[in-house]
Amino acid sequence: MNIKTLVTVTLICLGMSATAEDRILSVAYEVALSDFSAPVTAHGGASFKPCEECDRIIVRVTPATRYSVNNKTVRLEDFRKAVKQADDRDEKGVIVLHHLESDTIKSIKVFI
Repeated sequence: MNIKTLVTVTLICLGMSATAEDRILSVAYEVALSDFSAPVTAHGGASFKPCEECDRIIVRVTPATRYSVNNKTVRLEDFRKAVKQADDRDEKGVIVLHHLESDTIKSIKVFI
């Protein structure tokens, strides 16, 4: 009887996952450093152009937002310094991970 119950529960779960609505939770934007402004505070916002033709948007950051420079996790202050000192800003890339449901930035990565 336990096997029959297990099979029944498994089939129900498979059916539920097949009918569950797919949702996009986050979107990653790759933008040029010249189209990006780092947040000033941990409760501020970062602004960037999601595409060349797009208007600039501002998305909120939180104290949980992660910052990295060349794949090394850093504090916001160190991130800001690295971004400010970067040369050739049109050729440097930034990846912004925007969590859509909370409308916040989960992480920002820059490659200098």
